[in-house]
Amino acid sequence: MSETSANANAETPSRTITTRARGWSRFFIIALAMHIPLFFYPILRLCQWLEFPWWLTLMIFLPLGGSQIISRIYLRNNRTFWARWLRLGADFWLGISPLMVLTLLIFELIVFIGFIPMDTAALSVIGISLLCGIVGLVVAMNPVIKKIKFSSPKLNSPVRFVQITDMHIGSRSKSFLESVIYKINQLEPDFVCITGDLIDASGIQVSELKSLKSIIGPIYFCTGNHEKYEDLDEILERLSSLGINVLRNDTCYFRGDLQVIGVDDMDDALQVKNQLQHIDVDRSAFALLLYHRPRGLADAAEAGVDLMLSGHTHAGQIMPFNLVVGRVFDMVKGMYEQGDTRLYVSQGTGTWGPVMRFGTQSEITLFELSPERARDGAHPDDFLNKN
Repeated sequence: MSETSANANAETPSRTITTRARGWSRFFIIALAMHIPLFFYPILRLCQWLEFPWWLTLMIFLPLGGSQIISRIYLRNNRTFWARWLRLGADFWLGISPLMVLTLLIFELIVFIGFIPMDTAALSVIGISLLCGIVGLVVAMNPVIKKIKFSSPKLNSPVRFVQITDMHIGSRSKSFLESVIYKINQLEPDFVCITGDLIDASGIQVSELKSLKSIIGPIYFCTGNHEKYEDLDEILERLSSLGINVLRNDTCYFRGDLQVIGVDDMDDALQVKNQLQHIDVDRSAFALLLYHRPRGLADAAEAGVDLMLSGHTHAGQIMPFNLVVGRVFDMVKGMYEQGDTRLYVSQGTGTWGPVMRFGTQSEITLFELSPERARDGAHPDDFLNKN
């Protein structure tokens, strides 16, 4: 080994430590930057308006201000009863915090003008935020059924299938999964597609997922980003043991005129293009592509895909995060077209973090496809049933 190579190898551990240190530094800077407006400001301001003594303010500030650090670091893999409820409480606080900040800013002006006293303003902000949180909780717990109908000349007979995505079992309970599956079975689909982020925690056992076996018909699954963060190999093994078709850059047929393709999630804008180059897309059949992120529509169209299903965005889940998501993704929710290819982006069946939605909906999407050609001038969004 040359001296240069030896020196390079000797420096590798040092470089690794430096890289990690920089990563943690960026993490703490971002975390602090988010905590100041979302947590520190509303807590301290409301306590000031309510004229709480310093010791009471401190007792409120410490657990609420540090709730996300406790929840995300110390309770992340703790599956005990109390740990779960503490995490739910921390997530609820996280969910209402942006709504509380927006409400507080409005009442800052009202108090400044002198319309109402500070203590009344503080109680109003707290009450409005809690009410919004409760409404958001109810919305998140009750996914709506969205129906989409269109036709394709490649189909020989009608087909009905369901898409669910971003269930986040781990953050969400097995009882939520069971309630979703009950709704799916009421729809009597021919098959079900799961477009990633079914699981977002390590150690989720088959017993927590066994309700998936009650779905009548095949289930097709592609990975999301959260499965990669956890025990991916074990997750896929458990899903396969439940009879789920795990499609990892692979394809299969539901029937002769309907091909199902699954592509692994990847933080790469060219992932769909790169993987479809190695997959034989059947242009004589209706090609259905499952990919977690709403990226690669043009590449899917070029490869001959007819319908692409995605999720991931949650449509922002809680206002005003929809504005942030809209800056990252061009396609956030609903139906998009590129030539004869369609992409549907689901808002997500479950939630990540707070069990809460505000300005968005949890959804189970039912696709009803027929072999007849669509009416002239018809657009797939014209058939979208939002009830």
